[in-house]
Amino acid sequence: MPVLAVLLLLAAAVAHATWNYVAKGARSSFAFIFLFALCSEIVYLPLAIGVFLWTRPSLGLDALLFVVVSGLLNCFYFILLSEGYKVGDLSVVYPLARGTGPALAVVGAIVLFGERPSALALAGAGLVVAGIIVMSWGGKASGNPEVWRSIVFALATGACIAAYSLWDSKGVTVVTPVLYSYGLDMARLLFLAPLAIATPSGRGEVAAILREQRRAIIAIGVLSPGAYILVLIAYTLAPVSYVAPAREVSILFGAILGLRLLGESDAPRRLAGATAILAGVFALALG
Repeated sequence: MPVLAVLLLLAAAVAHATWNYVAKGARSSFAFIFLFALCSEIVYLPLAIGVFLWTRPSLGLDALLFVVVSGLLNCFYFILLSEGYKVGDLSVVYPLARGTGPALAVVGAIVLFGERPSALALAGAGLVVAGIIVMSWGGKASGNPEVWRSIVFALATGACIAAYSLWDSKGVTVVTPVLYSYGLDMARLLFLAPLAIATPSGRGEVAAILREQRRAIIAIGVLSPGAYILVLIAYTLAPVSYVAPAREVSILFGAILGLRLLGESDAPRRLAGATAILAGVFALALG
């Protein structure tokens, strides 16, 4: 994998882990997801306009199809992830969701796209997934119904990650990454609008969340698309079967945030898993 792609994915990982840390502490709902999607559209509008004027893309029905489907998949992703965070720990939900995604994406890339990663790259992907499992399993996960509920949401989130990873890896061949990200956020905003602002109670919740969680809305609205734009650019530089697992180094940063700022326990196991992830990322880069 090119060095530039690795650097882009490391930057994306820091941004991604940070916004998930913020999301864990937020009062998530349709209104909250709608508001940070709206924030993203406002913040990235100048960049989208600049890229559009610079590239003058020819956008047809195929481009519309890619961004609409991706927007729908991302709606499910954010909804399932927020439900998982309501009942589970960051150190359980985040690793399982991010680990399931690349594992399925690598299989999908091989089956659907005919990609043939090297043995070293496949070993790296395996290390990434194994490290994530080590970090997330055990501890409170045995015997607690809420934890198991959060695991189900995390695994469903991972399936969404795999689906949009495979879909978006082809979408960025039709639409440039910045415009693709902006388009899917617009689609997500339109899908969520009826759920968030169609009723007086919904509009009241939007107003309340805007007053109470403005900083969280801005943080996620800026970091989430920024992280994904970097990933989409990486898709143009390397195969999806390499990019999808490598971006999961964000688990390392998520573990650090959980251990240092949330006081989560079982540091040795989580650090062992993080070490496996780092080794996997290096194997992917070399492979």
